[in-house]
Amino acid sequence: MRFRNRLLILVVAILVPVFIGAALAVAWVYAEQQDKQERVIAETGHTFALLIDNEMRHHEGILRTLAASPALAEDDMDEFYAHARRAAEGIGAVAILYDMAGKTVLNTRRPLGSVIPGRDPSNLPALIQRFGAADTLVSDIFYAPPVRRYDFMMQVPVRIDGQVRYHLLLGLSTGLIQQLLARQHFPATWITTVVDRNGRVVARSHGGGRYVGTLLREETRRRIAATHESMVFDSRTLDGIPVRAMVTTVPKTGWKVLLNIPTAEIRRVPLEAAALLGGIMTVLLVAALAAGRWFAGRATAPIEYLGRCADRLGNGEEVAYHPHGLEEIDNVARRMTEASKQIRRAQHELEQRVSEAIRATEQAQGALLKSQRLESLGRLTAGIAHEFNNLLQTLTTALQLGAMLAKDPKLQSLIDTCKRTVGRATKLTGQLGSFGRVQEGRLLTVDPKLQLESALQLIRGGVGEAVAIDTDFAPELWPVTVEPLQFDLALLNLAINARDAMDGGGVLRICARNVSLAAPPQGLAPGDYLHLTVSDAGAGMAPEVMAQALDPFFTTKAPGEGTGLGLPQAYAFAAQAHGLLTLDSAPGRGTRVHIYLPRADSPPAPSVAEQPATLCQAGGSVLFVEDDPLVREAVAGGLRQAGFAVRVAESGDQALALLDGGLAIDIVFSDVVMPGDLSGIDLARAIRRRWPDLPVVLATGYTERRVALPDVPILAKPYDIAQAVKLLDGLVAHD
Repeated sequence: MRFRNRLLILVVAILVPVFIGAALAVAWVYAEQQDKQERVIAETGHTFALLIDNEMRHHEGILRTLAASPALAEDDMDEFYAHARRAAEGIGAVAILYDMAGKTVLNTRRPLGSVIPGRDPSNLPALIQRFGAADTLVSDIFYAPPVRRYDFMMQVPVRIDGQVRYHLLLGLSTGLIQQLLARQHFPATWITTVVDRNGRVVARSHGGGRYVGTLLREETRRRIAATHESMVFDSRTLDGIPVRAMVTTVPKTGWKVLLNIPTAEIRRVPLEAAALLGGIMTVLLVAALAAGRWFAGRATAPIEYLGRCADRLGNGEEVAYHPHGLEEIDNVARRMTEASKQIRRAQHELEQRVSEAIRATEQAQGALLKSQRLESLGRLTAGIAHEFNNLLQTLTTALQLGAMLAKDPKLQSLIDTCKRTVGRATKLTGQLGSFGRVQEGRLLTVDPKLQLESALQLIRGGVGEAVAIDTDFAPELWPVTVEPLQFDLALLNLAINARDAMDGGGVLRICARNVSLAAPPQGLAPGDYLHLTVSDAGAGMAPEVMAQALDPFFTTKAPGEGTGLGLPQAYAFAAQAHGLLTLDSAPGRGTRVHIYLPRADSPPAPSVAEQPATLCQAGGSVLFVEDDPLVREAVAGGLRQAGFAVRVAESGDQALALLDGGLAIDIVFSDVVMPGDLSGIDLARAIRRRWPDLPVVLATGYTERRVALPDVPILAKPYDIAQAVKLLDGLVAHD
């Protein structure tokens, strides 16, 4: 789109909101004026209704004065007739007296004593039945043939000695209301109509004589009959003129006053204002478009000049600057001139940045390669740990059985030496598990205080004599479920980091407390935790360093002095124990490492020294499932020596086939990692599903799969054959 057209659009975009705002203002004024007119109409109608009510009360006063005449009380009809005739003729009305039987006693338009035929032409009898005769009643209008006009009646009861003896009526012409209406100075366009209860016209400001006695339209009668006070609605007059009608009720009579304003008049003023404003806005819009077109023509010349400068700049030419008097364009031209001088410098900087990008890419590739190697290392260590644990299981079982059979003290000493060597190898393979998931078979519920005291021996050897260790362990610490080797390794890593942060000397403080957290740190659920704190008085960490401190391989140490795996191992240990590790550090304030471990539900397990060291005698049949022939031979021999009847399977598939074939055994003892379609976990699930009463025990050297099977004990390889026998025998006996 050309710049000129954009300017025109800008002008229109500025004017259109203004025009819309003006239209909204007109709409608001229109609505306000309509509301104001309705309020004025309502007040006027109410006032006129009160005037009619006052007129009715005036004539009611005349009636009540006549009803209280002493002549009527003394039954002097001659005097009362004369008095009533004077009063009625003075207001152009007729006075009529009825007895309680409805018979006419006198009529001031007839001589006293003359017989008056016919019935009351008004609807007063119906009103008496509806409202009673104890108060003043005003009838609806009716046509009176003697006077050839529409009249209405007002009636009051005549009480003599406290009893109603007569009904005194005053016949009034509708001209009375017409005269009252004529005295009001309503606007000439307003159509004011007074109607009775039946919707007949009593008086009308336009053509009143022609419409008196005429019924309103049926829709209008229905609407005004539904209101008791006032209402506003759109309607049509008897002339067929569309109007906005305001209805007000006359209190004394129940008649209605309709103030009708033609709809055209209501809309005329705001429509004229809208038309005027619309015309003004149209003129302004046309003028603005013309001005914008003229200005756009002048504005495009400098822009075209900039285009030519850009062409020269693209060709490598030096741009000459020529002012055009437009500040923005001149600023761009000056910058283009400066840009032409900076191209060579930019090219040089670009070459440097490309070199830096290449180096960054090489570093990223190196980091990726390191990550891939770490993943491979984790898988490799897992496989090594599994194979070594199988070998160690064979050695452990053979040495334990050999120790039970050896009688020569020298041979027993050699076997003990071999057992200690196997124990060291077991610890080494356990450290390989730092790179993988925690092994469920190695999880133990421990006494934290005993575990901490055991770890202190490793820590003191790791930090050296220059670091003083200050401990503060609360009494009766809650037990926790952890892998003891990883627990010790995590504390050792934290201690070595603290030693390095203090340049080899200082105070290392280790604290342990029981805490109940209602609002724990993010990542923990509310509950009971063991809170370990390892703090030092070193240099501390800056925020950007602390943000990466838990990332594997991140280290601030010189190459060759740190692996960047100390803190990540401790963090992984806390996470594996369903806890959390957090850091609190700042430059110059040292570092505090907080470890939260959830409280265990069970008491601490007995120490290794408390476990039975001799092979107990057991009974029952065992299906032993193991793919490694050495482990299979050694462990099966130990189980047989303990008294079990052992049936061997080399895989989970073979074991399941034996059970399907009807093999009757008391317990299944299976390895986890095996060749074939069924692992030990899959075999245990199948047995739980098909033979729920058959106990299952699993053993593992290392696996990435979580067992997650209730009531399925797990032994970590290498396990003590005596402990295995005791566990199997206990499950068989329990079953």
